[in-house]
Amino acid sequence: MTIDRRGLMGLAGAAALGLGLAGGAAAQEVTLRLHHFLPAQSAVPSQILDVWADRVEAESDGRIEVQRFPAMQLGGTPPELIDQAIDGIADVVWTVVGYTPGRFPSTEVFELPFFVEDARAASYAFWKLHEERMAESEFADVEILGTWVHGPGMFHTDTPVRAPSDLDGMKIRGGSRLVNELLTRVGAEPVGMPVPAVPEALSKGVIDGTTIPWEVTSSLRIPELVEHHTEFEGPGLYTLTFVLAMNKARYESLPEDLQAVVDANSRLDFSVFAGGTQAAADAPAREMAVEAGNEIVTLSAEETQVWIDRAQPVYDSWIAGMEEDGKDGQALIDAARALMEEYHDSYDGAY
Repeated sequence: MTIDRRGLMGLAGAAALGLGLAGGAAAQEVTLRLHHFLPAQSAVPSQILDVWADRVEAESDGRIEVQRFPAMQLGGTPPELIDQAIDGIADVVWTVVGYTPGRFPSTEVFELPFFVEDARAASYAFWKLHEERMAESEFADVEILGTWVHGPGMFHTDTPVRAPSDLDGMKIRGGSRLVNELLTRVGAEPVGMPVPAVPEALSKGVIDGTTIPWEVTSSLRIPELVEHHTEFEGPGLYTLTFVLAMNKARYESLPEDLQAVVDANSRLDFSVFAGGTQAAADAPAREMAVEAGNEIVTLSAEETQVWIDRAQPVYDSWIAGMEEDGKDGQALIDAARALMEEYHDSYDGAY
């Protein structure tokens, strides 16, 4: 059965009314619906989202139940997830910020090419910048519980890629506005699509390759669909930004002690854990490509510098675009770099 957006909102309203009629006792049970776009067995749901949900349930002594809806089971498309959280169609969502280009421009600082080398450090910096510069402006309509990035983004293609000229005429999937601009700058034809659509697009020849980190290749069967992979020494080709977002009214309606449980399992330490866990999932996924006999090219620092030089205009255009929106893009770049250094110098938290 398919339920449209209006129907889902009606169900959400009915559920909220039912909870209200049940009384306001602090001991009442709370059910949170967690919605996302990946299969349940993928690394992020199984190693990050389930960990968060299980801990919230356990530390609330069972008063909070987190129902998990993977692979868009509540309906809609991945780019609609953030609005599902805002509208209350889902209580909590995990999504790619870049699926809604232009709405949260400050987050794009972490999507700049060859900018991030350590996902944990970048996730730390992302949370700090969210608190300082994004929470009350770009994310005012939703409660952000976590912010993070994945491990190094790279190419997975049906023909070898070592130099930008190898991409001439190739249709490559990109996951965000800045990634698509990067692809254009290095000679490819960008094709925007959410990651769940990649396997079919590859199998049907709609695209010649994709940009994703190693981690998600296993659940998407990428080593079966392409034979060549190109990774870079040093910072990754790109990263995407993610948020775990909760409906603001739902969060604020929680009893104070249950809100404290959610807070204790979210925020800075969770963000660092999430980014680190996602990056750590790269290694076993990469091994699957090795076992399949695929070619893995690791470009040296010297070879990578050619790509960095070609990508520099992405920085220039992004800073100019941010200035047009009344934001200081260079200041964001400087702040993000300083916070990534701060992580290495002083962070000692744990999740």
